[in-house]
Amino acid sequence: MLMSSKGRAATLHYGPNGFRVLRSGDHVVCAVTAVQIPLEELRYWSVDRQEPYANATVAAQRLAGIDE
Repeated sequence: MLMSSKGRAATLHYGPNGFRVLRSGDHVVCAVTAVQIPLEELRYWSVDRQEPYANATVAAQRLAGIDE
């Protein structure tokens, strides 16, 4: 039986040039805003923190420590 990954959060390993899917899903959740990010729209993440971000502004704020 085939399992659908639609509506399920994926688990990823974030690298410097891309990411690897560890558990299938159709989105990830932004580490700061909790917004669902479709995998095909994911552009921002931290390799060191292993977390995704919804957009460049959120990523910059997180990496600058503004949200902490």
